[in-house]
Amino acid sequence: MRIDIVSLFPEFVDQCAAFGVVGRARERGLLSLHGWNPRDHAEGNYRKVDDRTFGGGPGMVMLVEPLRRCLAAMRGADPVRPRVVYLSPQGRRLDQAKARELAALPRLALLCGRYEGIDERLVQAEVDEELSIGDYVLSGGELAAAVVVDAVARLQDGVLNDAGSAEQDSFEDGLLDCPHYSHPVEHAYGTVPEVLRSGNHAAIARWRRQQALGRTWLRRPDLLEGRILSKADQKLLDDWRQEHAGDAPDGFRGR
Repeated sequence: MRIDIVSLFPEFVDQCAAFGVVGRARERGLLSLHGWNPRDHAEGNYRKVDDRTFGGGPGMVMLVEPLRRCLAAMRGADPVRPRVVYLSPQGRRLDQAKARELAALPRLALLCGRYEGIDERLVQAEVDEELSIGDYVLSGGELAAAVVVDAVARLQDGVLNDAGSAEQDSFEDGLLDCPHYSHPVEHAYGTVPEVLRSGNHAAIARWRRQQALGRTWLRRPDLLEGRILSKADQKLLDDWRQEHAGDAPDGFRGR
């Protein structure tokens, strides 16, 4: 997969993507990352890329032309047409389903804004979709782009040493992940649950599923709103709720 980063600081995303899973994906040739700076396509001695906003108010807005030329150069660097995603607080919220959708693309371009954002005319003419990583404001889109790169890279075939690792992640099936334990079995902080040491794979799978359902009910009840559970899952959750009745989240007790 190829990901192009259009940013005034493309090296920031490149450095974030040099380590861990993403770095391994790049080393294995499963992901290529390319940076594009709009300032390289600006004119004049000062390479101006922003100006005051019409209508007054604080802050500056990124200009159309440097970005338009930068996007044209980016598109021309590879025959595969990229999907251009603008990282913006106004965009759809990134979730695991969206990460999987983007990971299936052969080429993705991430457009990072700065200042008060990007001239709306450029967004309307050149952007395929807007994407947000949460309901808060950052200084620019670079951190959000790094998040998207990481979420997408780890879903590429061959990136994770154990393919089942991604399948167990939180949100893969709309639930939070179950708890995990390692050595030693006995510790001052507690003991590894006996079921995980039993060797009974069916019992372990049942325990993990119940923990995932229970944790979701306790910590993110919104993920269960409107969800129709199978009879087996409903039984697991009912049993878990009875055991943890005192831990019910506000507004969710008794459902």
